[in-house]
Amino acid sequence: MLNCELGAESEIIEQLKALDNVVDVFETIGTHDMLVKLQAENFEKIREIVSWNIQKLKNVRSTATLIKKDN
Repeated sequence: MLNCELGAESEIIEQLKALDNVVDVFETIGTHDMLVKLQAENFEKIREIVSWNIQKLKNVRSTATLIKKDN
């Protein structure tokens, strides 16, 4: 999940969709501006994508990561 600067949503969505491990991007209403669905082989890869790609995008203010637990 991420929060961005007001009015930067469209630009950020396009940049996110260009990243290899991004499966989908959803604009949301509430405590976060959008939800980004990633798929990767392990947690370390997710952390790398969030830290080195997503958090460094211009106008991204903050991120919060949730990992789906396998049953």
